[in-house]
Amino acid sequence: MTDSVSDLTREWLAHLAHERRVSPHTLRAYGDDVYRFLGFLTFHVGGTISLRVLRDLRPADIRAHLTARRAEGLGARGIQRALAAVRSFYRYLERENLADGAALRAVHSPKLPRTLPRPLSEIDAARAIVDAGEDDEPWIAARNAALITLLYGTGLRISEALSLKRGDAPLGETLTILGKGSKERSVPVIAAVREAVDTYAGICPFAGERSSPLFLSRRGKPMSPREAQALMQRMRGRLGLSPTATPHALRHSFATHLLKNGGDLRAVQELLGHASLSTTQKYTEVEGAHLLAVYEAAHPRGAK
Repeated sequence: MTDSVSDLTREWLAHLAHERRVSPHTLRAYGDDVYRFLGFLTFHVGGTISLRVLRDLRPADIRAHLTARRAEGLGARGIQRALAAVRSFYRYLERENLADGAALRAVHSPKLPRTLPRPLSEIDAARAIVDAGEDDEPWIAARNAALITLLYGTGLRISEALSLKRGDAPLGETLTILGKGSKERSVPVIAAVREAVDTYAGICPFAGERSSPLFLSRRGKPMSPREAQALMQRMRGRLGLSPTATPHALRHSFATHLLKNGGDLRAVQELLGHASLSTTQKYTEVEGAHLLAVYEAAHPRGAK
């Protein structure tokens, strides 16, 4: 790979980080996928990767790369992401008038098996909130209860919840969230969420500026998504919850339970920050599937 292509790759990643503001996880994954793609081209074309090689890319070259990734054991979702990463790289090259991404547009992403969200039941969500508040350290108990209540009560992504600052507390009746793609949305905050977060903020033993993170680890460092995952894992063991009971499942639960209790689909779309209504519609399918399961279990001819 020539220095110019290496430089362009670094510039593209900087563009994603600073202009597109993608998450660190996406940045690492996309970078790995594109470096793997460029490494594949080195062997595929039998020479150094230059801008000319990138300009001469054909759909067959892309398909050969994806076939190689499948042979490495990458599944459909990983293949889809790898293709999205290379497309993103070529969009950047197109923007700089350096290469054409027509070859990539001619290659279709693999179809993913359609899966429905797996929310907690309303009873289990309530049990999780209570259980989260059980810890020998009172402020940790308050933090855990505040985080779980916030996730279930507002439908925030875990990254969005952990991005809250000390200055956000005490919470008001609405919360402004900067979500995926730097899209801003306003989320209403019910009293139970405000009380849980305010209680935690009031007894957190670590001082901090208004701009410092609200949710902290036991050592006073910013709480990580991994710690939130570990919290849910411990609760799954104590409460006998499904392995799918994760922090993100609380977001699914928020949406499913709102729709079950008469919430408007468009309103739920706005609350979740979904760009497409079709993404939100899957929650109506969850409720329909549940009703069908109840019907089949209860109806005398349901098992036939």
